Amino acid sequence: MIQFARDTLLSLSDSMSREWLETNGLGGFSSSTIIGLNTRRYHGLLTAAMKPPVGRMVLLSKLEETLVIDDSRYELSANQYPGALYPSGFQYQTAFRLDPFPVFAYEIDEIKIEKSVFMVQGENTVVVQYEFGMPEKRVALLRFEVRPLIGFRDYHSTTHENDSLNPRVEAKAGITTIQPYTDLPALHFAHDAGELDSTGYWYRNFEYVREQERGLDFVEDLFSPFLLRFDLNRSAPLRIIASTEWHDVRDADRYLDVEKSRRQALASTTESKPKGRAAGSARGGSLIESLIRAADQFIVSRGADKTVVAGYPWFSDWGRDTMIALPGLTLATGRPDIAKSILVEFAKHVDQGMLPNRFPDGGEAPEYNTVDATLWFFEAVRALLQNTNDHEFVRESFYDVLTDIIAWHVKGTRYNIHVDTDGLLSAGESGVQLTWMDAKLGDWVVTPRPGKPVEIQALWYNALCIMEQLAEKFGDQAARKKYKAMAKRTRDSFNRQFWNKHEGCLYDVIDVDTQDSSIRPNQVIAISLSNSMVSKPRAKSVLRVIEGELLTPRGLRTLAPKESGYVGSYEGDPSRRDAAYHQGTVWPWLMGPFITAYSKTFGETTGRKFANEWLTNFQPHLEEAGLGQVSEIFDGDPPHAPRGCIAQAWSVAELLRAAVEVASAQTPAALAAVPRN
Repeated sequence: MIQFARDTLLSLSDSMSREWLETNGLGGFSSSTIIGLNTRRYHGLLTAAMKPPVGRMVLLSKLEETLVIDDSRYELSANQYPGALYPSGFQYQTAFRLDPFPVFAYEIDEIKIEKSVFMVQGENTVVVQYEFGMPEKRVALLRFEVRPLIGFRDYHSTTHENDSLNPRVEAKAGITTIQPYTDLPALHFAHDAGELDSTGYWYRNFEYVREQERGLDFVEDLFSPFLLRFDLNRSAPLRIIASTEWHDVRDADRYLDVEKSRRQALASTTESKPKGRAAGSARGGSLIESLIRAADQFIVSRGADKTVVAGYPWFSDWGRDTMIALPGLTLATGRPDIAKSILVEFAKHVDQGMLPNRFPDGGEAPEYNTVDATLWFFEAVRALLQNTNDHEFVRESFYDVLTDIIAWHVKGTRYNIHVDTDGLLSAGESGVQLTWMDAKLGDWVVTPRPGKPVEIQALWYNALCIMEQLAEKFGDQAARKKYKAMAKRTRDSFNRQFWNKHEGCLYDVIDVDTQDSSIRPNQVIAISLSNSMVSKPRAKSVLRVIEGELLTPRGLRTLAPKESGYVGSYEGDPSRRDAAYHQGTVWPWLMGPFITAYSKTFGETTGRKFANEWLTNFQPHLEEAGLGQVSEIFDGDPPHAPRGCIAQAWSVAELLRAAVEVASAQTPAALAAVPRN
């Protein structure tokens, strides 16, 4: 349980920086700060995924609650308006806890109130419940009022007062329904209020300070279609179910029990979860247990199969992020069937030998501007095999797809992706970003990396070795010989061209006659993958360089501070942030490959000691930004403030994968693989 007391709640700098997240397994979510003050346009009680996992709409922004005691009114909400924060309900708030849902505790004139929020899995449904502790003294009038504030807009935008909104409210026994716009779904409120006031109002000029800091639209108007009044002398506790589906408010307790049981089962069904407490213990249990709970929020439905939301609150499912995160989110948590489903879903979308880079939010055709997502697909399949030994499933589901991918890369596919005469994989066109360092603003690609990036060669070699192994297993001897010869040519060329003697590490990119000697973390992937081209002496040298230049308590910097172009702070408008995104900003997901590479290179005992020390650094972070989650990025300069998404799939997944390996006192068989050079 993560919890905060009154002193934290009253400090706006502390309370506004801590955000909670509830998800529904469809891509929809509910999120805000621990005092209920929405600081992002993405905050809301019900952001529904209309085309799971995309098509996300902020339907219900929040509920404004008022406790009425005789002639006195006490507002529990908090909103930022131009030059004013009103009301300031957090002054009545005594605590906030994640247990396992967000719970807000208030006390007013000896009346105690606990408000909790959770989502129903597989539905665009949020349940808000209020429980009251009454004083012994009698009160003549004791009433609770709830006024919804609705957005009904794309979650990347804001809405403003307009004449197109239909304010009509349809009221039936226990259900109040609104449909403000004909092209958007109706929203149903199940409740047992004693009185409904259907007078609607626009509330203007809400400000979202995080969007203002990011240089984006930050002002919004919200509409309130009605007011619910509850007589607390005769009806407590209270439940409100807001949903795109019909519900009976009496089912709220059942939904609560089901969701509690589901979450309690997460850890107990984790087959690979080691016994004991790895990497120290956090207040809510071990780091592993916390990350297992976090991991579940990223696994969502896409049609009949599963996919991975790359990050909350604003990312959809990305091919690269999904393949990197898959082992940690599914295999380290003992859910190989979900891994299979994800891989099957993405295999359906392979086109011209390429995995999709991104599925757009509007449900349009997938985008294919990536060179590495496809190669991470091979590693994800390998990890699945290591976990399940289900060669027959891989043969039936993926072998032909993987074979076709290799063939396309040999003959050439989009964006000049092709195997060069030296056996290395070359890629890149002007104005296109193809590697994971993909920041782009307009026509400006911040870190273009055309030619032969180091991690792409590592992934290509790894893919060839995996294909050689699969071909041998499946009795395809001609293919085995071909892939073996291709892998040898790649390995020989790599070791001849990529070693930077001056720095004692690997070049980041080579292109025709140029060699980029920038100290970046991409080279660690050339060591961490199951099939490596880097000898142990060179690997030790590389890791020492990375440790000295890039390692921080929150992950690896994307560029060494001594390099030209280093930016130590990720702040400001989109152009300033994009300029920093991969130019020094720290990425926690890179700790996974670094820990794996360290264990392979320096031995399991040394690697375990190192991993425990550095993984422990992430325990405080679980309580400083997205509660129970790991942020997307951090500033390159101390104190390494969290930035970007409050919950990022590969951040959680790679830390979890590394922590599970460490805690189980063994590394996967792949870690013992001897480099073939």
